[in-house]
Amino acid sequence: MTSAILSTKLPALGEPRKGKVREVYDLGSQLLIVSTDRISAFDVIMANGVPDKGKILNHMSEFWFNKLGSICDHHLISASDDEIKAELGSNWSDDLAGRSMLAKKAKPLTIECVARGYICGSLYKEYKAQGGDIHDLGLPGGLRDGDRLSEVIFTPATKAEEGHDENISFSQAADRVGQEVAEQVRDWTLKIYCAAAEHAATCGLILADTKFEFGLTDDGIIWIDEALSPDSSRYWEAKDWAPGGPQPSFDKQYVRDFLETIDWDKRPPGPTLPEDVVTNTRAKYVEAYERITGRQFTSA
Repeated sequence: MTSAILSTKLPALGEPRKGKVREVYDLGSQLLIVSTDRISAFDVIMANGVPDKGKILNHMSEFWFNKLGSICDHHLISASDDEIKAELGSNWSDDLAGRSMLAKKAKPLTIECVARGYICGSLYKEYKAQGGDIHDLGLPGGLRDGDRLSEVIFTPATKAEEGHDENISFSQAADRVGQEVAEQVRDWTLKIYCAAAEHAATCGLILADTKFEFGLTDDGIIWIDEALSPDSSRYWEAKDWAPGGPQPSFDKQYVRDFLETIDWDKRPPGPTLPEDVVTNTRAKYVEAYERITGRQFTSA
């Protein structure tokens, strides 16, 4: 197994803007977005990463942007190593191979756009605590964790610099970004989710929910950041779906399960993950990639 790439250094390009996983370099007219192998849980980055995770995220986003790009414009210019090498010239580093994309610049909206076909995660916790009319959704009573919803719903969220994002109502989202923009990204979010869920179903997977980001450009709103990766989406095994509790998913489940067994207060710094947790997590990411794209993953 290859070593995990936890950060990149391209001195001539300056310091990148760093998220939990991605590092973004400003190239002037466009961006270089690099997906590292860092992994976070409970909003804390772990001490070690998952080898090839960044490559999987990068290639899955490329797959989905290309597949669903007819629904709305997106920021992907190229994820070709050859094209990125040509753009960067002597600034190219082999650490970028397979995990980078050139992207259009955009000003990110101040909301996350979430589509849910099933109730689970943070929304289910709020539903259990407060009842069905959370965030003006008017959900029926008696829903179980993992139940399929009668229709796909849009549940926007705040974008927290630190800590957890918070679910908000559509009217609150409109107050943040404007009514017209909120309606547009809501419609795109639901259309993208439905198309992606239909494809996932052909792969034996349920797309329970997913989150998107959109940004403003001089030419209008575009889809940015990542696309339907295991970091931003819950994929479940369709044949094993059993509402009434948390569903096994193709994401960080092994990491979360391990962290719940150790004496850690869920504050930085994150602990070092054992080898078996890293190996099992990587296997889930690889499986999700291969089933969704129909391609064999190679780390080279």
